[in-house]
Parts: sequence; structure tokens; C-alpha cells
Amino acid sequence: MSIEYLPIVFFLIALFYSSVGFGGGSSYLAILSLFLTDFYEIRSTALILNICVVTIGTLVFIKNRVFNLKMFWPFLVVSIPFAYLGAQVRLSQTSFFLVLGGALILAGIFMLLRFVKKKLESREFSNPKKLLLGGSIGLLSGISGIGGGIFLSPVLNLLKWANPRVVASLASVFILVNSVSGLIGLNVAGTFKLNQELMFKLIIAVVVGGAIGSYLSNKKFNLKFLGVLTGILVLYVGLRLILLHGFGIKI
Repeated sequence: MSIEYLPIVFFLIALFYSSVGFGGGSSYLAILSLFLTDFYEIRSTALILNICVVTIGTLVFIKNRVFNLKMFWPFLVVSIPFAYLGAQVRLSQTSFFLVLGGALILAGIFMLLRFVKKKLESREFSNPKKLLLGGSIGLLSGISGIGGGIFLSPVLNLLKWANPRVVASLASVFILVNSVSGLIGLNVAGTFKLNQELMFKLIIAVVVGGAIGSYLSNKKFNLKFLGVLTGILVLYVGLRLILLHGFGIKI
């Protein structure tokens, strides 16, 4: 695929992911790795695109009064500094993509289980559990270069912590604050790099896709199809990263 088609591909990714409260960072990373050689440029670009997409979703969720800070703050307060620290961890390119691939495979499985398996009984999370879960995923998000909502949301949906729209709003805010924190961490570590010409085109694509996806999400449309499709996409991206960077196999 030519790099000229990237804006179209990223528009579709932003549309799919934002419809379920995600930013799309995992797929941005995987696709950018095919065209860019600088590992840190790939991470920086994915984080900025994440921020563009989930900022729209966050504003829409706040406008529609779905976002609830009293419910969400324990997930956020520890994740922010941990995402900052995780972004400063220096991994080899191979190690980075193997860690990311493994995490995405688990996230994809959890996303699909939400639709094909009977959910567990609803659970009330205590604040210490929220702090622990938020901090752990925040650290992983900083290391991997994505916002972390793609790991948090499937777990909360599977456990019926709240209705899907509330979980999607948490995922959107979670990705936003951790992507900003991770970006600051990259900058402090001196590993923030961008291709400005390409960045401008991709920002336009994901903003348009993210706006449409957020609109669909907040209009209470039946998004099961998009949810399943996103789960399959996440699973494919994770498997592809493992096979490509671990075994040199292209799929």
C-alpha cells in the first residue's frame, strides 16, 4: 500500500475505534511501522492522533452528561504519572512491538468475549482496585505508546461495571489523559519526533473519522457490528505484530 492512502485508512480506523470509545493508537502504530523507520517517530505520531480522536469523543460525552468524574477519578489519578514514567522506558523496537502485540491480543479477546460469552456478574470496584487497575494500565499505555483505554474498556464491559456508554466515556477520557502524559514523557526523555507534513494529513483524517464515530456512539445506535469488527481488528493487529517482529512472518 502506498503512503498516499494512509489518510483514508486512518479515517476508517478512527471511525471504528471512536465508535466504541477508543483512539485507534494500536492500529496507527502497526500501520505506521510499515512506512516509517524511526521507532520514536511512530510512537509520537500515534499518541498525537490518539489525542485528536479522543478529545472529540470526550467533549461529546461531557456535553451529553455521560462522563462522571466521581466514578472515574480513581482510574485516572494513578494512571497519569505511570503513563509518564512508562513513556520514558527505553525498549528495543523488537521488544516494543512484541509487548504491544501480546497486550493487543489479550485486549482483542476480551472485546470479543463481550459479545460471544455470557457476562460475569456485575461487580462494584472499590477505590483501591480502581487505583491498581488504572495504574497498571497507565504504565502499559506509556510503554506501548497508546492511551490504554483499549485494555481498560473490555475488562470493565465484561465485568458489567457500568453500561457500555459509561465505559466508553471512561475509556475516552482515560486515553486522552494518558496520551498527553505519555507525550510529555517522550518529550522529557528526548524521544519525541514527528514528520510534520505527514502528521498534518493524518490529523485531518482522524479528526473527521473520530467525529463521525463519536456521533454514532452517542446517538445510541446498535454498535455491536462495529464492536465485533474493532475487536477482530485489534486481535489481527496484535497477531501481526507478534508474527512480524518475533518470527519475521508477514500476514
